[in-house]
Amino acid sequence: MILGAVGLLLFCCLSLAAGFALFLKMPPSPAGVERVFVVPSGATLKDVALGLEKEGMVRSGRLFHLWARLSGAQRRIKSGEYLLHPGLSPVQVLDRLTRGSILTHAVTVPEGYTARQISRLLGQKGITDSRAFLALALDPETPRKYGFSAPSMEGFLYPDTYQLGRGLSASAVMNAMVGRFREVMGPFRDAVAASGMSLEQVVTLASIVEKETGKKEERPIIASVFLNRLRRGMRLESDPTVIYGLEHFNGNLTRKDLARPGPYNTYRIRGLPPGPIANPGRQAIRAVLFPAKTPYLYFVSRNDGTHHFSETLKEHNRAVRKYQKQGAFTRKKAS
Repeated sequence: MILGAVGLLLFCCLSLAAGFALFLKMPPSPAGVERVFVVPSGATLKDVALGLEKEGMVRSGRLFHLWARLSGAQRRIKSGEYLLHPGLSPVQVLDRLTRGSILTHAVTVPEGYTARQISRLLGQKGITDSRAFLALALDPETPRKYGFSAPSMEGFLYPDTYQLGRGLSASAVMNAMVGRFREVMGPFRDAVAASGMSLEQVVTLASIVEKETGKKEERPIIASVFLNRLRRGMRLESDPTVIYGLEHFNGNLTRKDLARPGPYNTYRIRGLPPGPIANPGRQAIRAVLFPAKTPYLYFVSRNDGTHHFSETLKEHNRAVRKYQKQGAFTRKKAS
């Protein structure tokens, strides 16, 4: 009788094992339609397993959950979008989830975008939570973790086209952008050392150059103007730095704004602001490291996207009267 019970138990165990093995190898529906399945950031293994069952990608979420735990894969499943087909076996599905074979989308971050603009773009594209990304970017502890001496990650989120999956964590996206920044800056390492500026100062000045002009050919000249002013102890008097320091900017920079004290108001402070005001691209960074050799100390917009450069304040004021409307602001000589 005991032998019979043992035999029955063994038979049941073998049957269960065979059924489990069959489940692992058998797809739920070979004739099904390929669909996108999303693993949200922070999702538990149970959430993923039940979601797969609900979408018809596995026959049993509980068995899939068990298999994932037995195979030690519960901590290796990566968030993101996956293109799955009901014709895949549970083993194949789990393999894709642990390898991170996610769908990616091209996301272009324009040169000169601020961390706030980048966070909005990433949120609109569904790449990551915009608030979480911005909070991480503006947290003063974050740059320290990456080895930067800056008040935030502004300036180090390199503008480029990225292939990113949706539903990624804010840190994963930031790692990709900072990694690209390091790649771009690698060839400039010697030039940064020869510039007499720190990496953070180079990026800060490059961000100002980036915001001052969209003309590639003008960037080395504008960089030379600011470097000339810095050498002479003159204030930079850059409108974009003032705008960056304003909590709410309505598009109209006033005399009151220029007079308001603040760490980013380069009409009031001498030297560079405490950190970058945007995320510069390669051309702006190169312009700071390899500026044009000019005697210029001033420039004013011609209102066509280009600028008029001047060596003296007198010449600059004439240019202002020529190109700017009455009452427009001028970059005055620093006292």
